[in-house]
Amino acid sequence: MSENSPSSSGASAPSDFIRDIVAAHVAEGRYPQIVTRFPPEPNGYLHIGHAKSICLNFGIARENGGRCNLRMDDTNPTKEDVEYVESIIRDVRWLVDGWADHCLAFKKHGVPPEARETDGKTDFFMPPVQPVPADASGLEPFFASDYFDQIHAYAVRLIETGRAYVCDLSPEDTEKYRGSPDRPGTESPFRTRSTAENLDLFARMRAGEFPNGTRTLRAKIDMASPNIWLRDPVLYRIKHAAHHQTGDAWCIYPMYDFAHCLSDYIEGITHSICTLEFEVHRPLYDWILASLDLPRPLPHQYEFAKLIPSHMIVSKRKLIHLVNEKIVAGWDDPRLPTISGIRRRGVPAPALRRFAVGVGVTKFNSLTDIAVYEHVVRDELNAVAARRLAVLDPIKLVLTNIPEGELIEVDATNDPQNETPTTRRVPFGREVYIERDDFAEIPPPKFFRLKPGGEVRLKYACIVKCDEVVKDATGAVVEIRCTADLDSRAGGPNSGRKVKGTIHWVSAPHAVDAEVRLYDRLFTAAEPDADGDFTKHLNPDSLKIVHAKLEPTLASARPGERFQFERLGYFTLDSEDATVGRPVFNRTITLKDTWAKA
Repeated sequence: MSENSPSSSGASAPSDFIRDIVAAHVAEGRYPQIVTRFPPEPNGYLHIGHAKSICLNFGIARENGGRCNLRMDDTNPTKEDVEYVESIIRDVRWLVDGWADHCLAFKKHGVPPEARETDGKTDFFMPPVQPVPADASGLEPFFASDYFDQIHAYAVRLIETGRAYVCDLSPEDTEKYRGSPDRPGTESPFRTRSTAENLDLFARMRAGEFPNGTRTLRAKIDMASPNIWLRDPVLYRIKHAAHHQTGDAWCIYPMYDFAHCLSDYIEGITHSICTLEFEVHRPLYDWILASLDLPRPLPHQYEFAKLIPSHMIVSKRKLIHLVNEKIVAGWDDPRLPTISGIRRRGVPAPALRRFAVGVGVTKFNSLTDIAVYEHVVRDELNAVAARRLAVLDPIKLVLTNIPEGELIEVDATNDPQNETPTTRRVPFGREVYIERDDFAEIPPPKFFRLKPGGEVRLKYACIVKCDEVVKDATGAVVEIRCTADLDSRAGGPNSGRKVKGTIHWVSAPHAVDAEVRLYDRLFTAAEPDADGDFTKHLNPDSLKIVHAKLEPTLASARPGERFQFERLGYFTLDSEDATVGRPVFNRTITLKDTWAKA
């Protein structure tokens, strides 16, 4: 049994209507293997909504001993880029690593689809690919552009059987002739062209003879269909543009609806799972495959509701606006819902998977409260994050009864959440830093932290009493002088003495200076785009930068490690800007939901 299978960890597989369909197909032996696919268009970075589709497609393959193809639906060269391809590969590998990477199917570099003659017709298919480790050399994801030759051949076949024609209507007239949901469309005057003329014109389109927008290849279906997507949809358009995979080899490109179903067929996909907006496209998906009279079993499309989280924008167009207008620092800005940003912020992949799986799979679009996501992240980090001491807004506290230069080491707990916690030695002495708001010269009612004449416990160390407050010329407090009850340390005669407040601290002589980025929700509104202007709901406090004091062990922190700064939140070393001697930490999330009351 695979260590990644659900039953090996004691957890049962999720249950939903799509999994029920797959289970029925497995029980009846309909397919030799379950094959799904995750097919993003490389025109932007993946976001939290894609995580649901990734987990669904890879999860179904994982639970049924199948495979899931990572395929780039790259049919629009003017919007796609290698940068996006690389980011998608990186994000998918990160999200499924150790969970479903054994289902992640790649192809050998340069391997084209094979051709086979069946009943006098040429059938195209990718050789079966067994799941392989995502980091194996000589492998790459699938691309729709891998099949441009084969998709073109299928288009020719539709022309030969009278099911497609070349149309000279302009894009504007094509849309006008299409009609509306309550009004039938009008047939193109070019719909009755002969097969010979259509084949000739399509060949000349392929040869680059015509300018952009002058001709298209359209399916011949039904201009009066109540489903507007069946009103002679465009299958190919002219685009004189270089493609990131095929270069200048093509100047005509298939439309998504035409390429997608054929890519599924060529790859042997059994269950083509998409979001609900493609439900009305399904009759076209089926029509294209049925019209080609293909010899192998056909894939089928199933739809589910997309993930719509509150307080987030997941539209690629609007994410591009945020990036291009420099409202955020880039696609991996930790405030963005992109998977790159989520990873850089320090969210563990298992937390994102738990959330994506936990929201369930339904047929109804609804808003998911982002507090659900944040709860999962906190729960995951609580279990895995090592505890450390850090002070974000430091003020110096001097323990006057400890001699200068004397070093006292105390034991601090690394992992109190574990059954057998471990400890580390932390330096302690005459001068320490505490949080500025842990002291109040004029305390409010029920203030149990440090105040003049009051006592508080320095966590892991001892009880201290405030004797004196030192101010600068402006009257601001710059130093607090205290007496330490050293007998109240662990193992001391007064170790059991109780005080109401406990605060954290960092030894001043040993403190590591660091930049700490306090990230918060990017938007203040649950539905930022509800009124059409999402930018007016930007949270002005979504990022605050402070210069903090950290305990010395954090000087050796590495990207990917996650820490709980005690009493403050969960943090991780920034993967891009941190350097040796200049640590930069990102706050992943606060310890508690600070938005609940608001």
